[in-house]
Amino acid sequence: MDYIEVSMSGFGDFDPEIAMAHLSAMGFESFNESESGFQAYIPEDLYNEVLISGFLKQLHDEHGVVSGTIKILAQNWNAIWESAYEPVTIATKCQVRAPFHPVLEGIEFDIVIEPKMSFGTAHHETTSLVLEMLLEEEVKGKRVLDMGCGTGVLAILAHKMKASQVVAIDNDDWAYANATDNMIKNAASTVVVLQGDLASIPLPEFDLIIANINRNVLLNDIPGYSRFLHPGGVLLMSGFYEQDLEQIRPAAVQAGLQYHSHRSRNQWIGAKFVK
Repeated sequence: MDYIEVSMSGFGDFDPEIAMAHLSAMGFESFNESESGFQAYIPEDLYNEVLISGFLKQLHDEHGVVSGTIKILAQNWNAIWESAYEPVTIATKCQVRAPFHPVLEGIEFDIVIEPKMSFGTAHHETTSLVLEMLLEEEVKGKRVLDMGCGTGVLAILAHKMKASQVVAIDNDDWAYANATDNMIKNAASTVVVLQGDLASIPLPEFDLIIANINRNVLLNDIPGYSRFLHPGGVLLMSGFYEQDLEQIRPAAVQAGLQYHSHRSRNQWIGAKFVK
């Protein structure tokens, strides 16, 4: 079976995961993230030119998102993924890879993510930034919450770092199923995966909350994260640009959180706050 590839870039403040979720509902099976955006793949017999072109035009008109080339790919799908999907190594300690990649010798934390399940494969700067920050935290014995978990890659790392309990939450159907599958692949079945939002957060409080979402969701939900964070607890946030820190930082302070530090990569930000 032949596949059609649609490439998208120029998202600005618009969350590319929203676009991926819509395309997934239209029959796109796989996504390959890049620095500028992503490539989406759909079987040729499921490609509805009118429906998909209308959606791409809406994204362009309302959010300035650019749709690039649309092309038919060879039918050897596994070969396409194996040539395009590269493993990612974070701080020499953590490897995020597909099942067909070998484990690096001496790696401390090995995480397996199916390439077609790619809301958070560590290829995007925001995911890699939070993975780096998480590796620097004292996670052992802590209660950890991963909001907007996507593939569950951050929750999986927290589990492998011996957190006492990990909860992963996402409001997207596809992401919920994706994260659940990846917990099994990584022998992390004790991680609690929930579908929902702030209202789904279980008590009691958490020692560490991770939120890699987007600026607007973060600004809305920061007070909620603070309510569920234990005094002295840490909030790690990403999914926004350097200039957005001017809004994120005062919102966090107003919610009772103290700014600790941040790091950036290609204009994306990962920030740490402490309650």
